[in-house]
Amino acid sequence: MKKILPIVVIALFSFVFYEVYTQATKSVKVKRVECQSKTVTFEKIFVEEPIKESINLFLTNNYEVNSHMEYSKYMKSHLKDILTKEQADELLENVIKAYVKDKVASQEKVSINYYIYENDKEDTGKKGAKSKLYAGYLVFEFKLGNKLIYKIQTDYMDIDAKDVAQRMDCAINSFVSIIK
Repeated sequence: MKKILPIVVIALFSFVFYEVYTQATKSVKVKRVECQSKTVTFEKIFVEEPIKESINLFLTNNYEVNSHMEYSKYMKSHLKDILTKEQADELLENVIKAYVKDKVASQEKVSINYYIYENDKEDTGKKGAKSKLYAGYLVFEFKLGNKLIYKIQTDYMDIDAKDVAQRMDCAINSFVSIIK
């Protein structure tokens, strides 16, 4: 009996650990919007903030865009010769056109702050081969006033940035789909 009890406890502990681990990793892999599963994507929804109001302001053309691009520093940048901040803003505006339904004037505006980072594969701080698989990533923050409403980060894979517009569309689609 004394020999069986530790085995039962270890088996029970292992089973519980396995179940908890399975559930924890499953929730990370399940994506809320289909486009999020195409590349590594993380999102954070701030549910206590006025999400519905923010989305409605966006859909009625009440938004402002602030952008930033960061090119690689340790390796020769591929992105620098392909995509400027102004071109990226134009890509985003073309994506947004498909979502804006009406133009209703409002004093309040949703701020869309987005950043494009080129993956600097020669950065010695990179850990492992997986960190070198993507070409870069985009981060979008949607704010109303000074409150962060929604944040999403998604990788783009094409070194020539041909999929940046598609990843922008995924970020916008993910934002507006929160209230659907």
